[in-house]
Amino acid sequence: MSSSCRRPEHKAPPEVFYNEEEAKKYSQNSRIIEIQTQMSERAVELLNLPEDKPCYLLDVGCGSGLSGDYLSEEGHYWVGLDISTAMLDVAMDREVEGDLVLGDMGQGVPFRSGTFDGCISISALQWLCNADKKSHIPPKRLYTFFSSLYSSLQRGARAVFQIYPEDSKQLELITSQAMKAGFTGGMVVDYPNSTKAKKFFLCLFAGESGVLPKGLGSETSSRNVPNQVQFTGQRSRFKNMKGKSVKKSKDWIMEKKERRRRQGKYVSMFICLV
Repeated sequence: MSSSCRRPEHKAPPEVFYNEEEAKKYSQNSRIIEIQTQMSERAVELLNLPEDKPCYLLDVGCGSGLSGDYLSEEGHYWVGLDISTAMLDVAMDREVEGDLVLGDMGQGVPFRSGTFDGCISISALQWLCNADKKSHIPPKRLYTFFSSLYSSLQRGARAVFQIYPEDSKQLELITSQAMKAGFTGGMVVDYPNSTKAKKFFLCLFAGESGVLPKGLGSETSSRNVPNQVQFTGQRSRFKNMKGKSVKKSKDWIMEKKERRRRQGKYVSMFICLV
């Protein structure tokens, strides 16, 4: 997982961090453009959309519209939501084909029920885990976002979020609020053995539980490094995906009881798994 000292969400709120100078990088830096495009391509693949059928998609944290460019190339229609006016200005200057909406995803997505056939988000969701204002309560903002997103999706649609989780507690926070809002799904980890190539994709199902895709590089993955973790309405413990195995629920309960008996301590660290 990423080092916190380099994480942009710890430097400033997104509407401040993504100023004009930062926004220009997303139209001029070839490396950033390449990475964004690759992650967008993977996110759309995980959406498992019908072939040869244009879909209406939501891009959360659309930024300068790089993800939207790929959606357009694939023949889809899209709406982009972002909190940074500087990033949206770049998107408008680039004359992207999608519609652009200025808004804070922590206040919910402002669309009617059943509007979208799917949703993607690249490197945005982890921003909701920070309290940039006194009024910001991360669990509530995540739930508001997920519940409104669930409503805006067609039943059976998917939402795929590429994220940079800070630690296992942040993953638990995100997935617990997604579950509370009604989603099922899980985490897909591409190239779990690679420090540089590893990518986390939260794949959510609205209304119907689907088969969680396998992470790329699974054929060379160590048995102790999971490349997917699925959750439903059942709660059990989760280790932080750094190579440690997921323990079975019964085993952990017994271990927890013994630990509480010896130490009188309780560690609350849950994620919903199958």
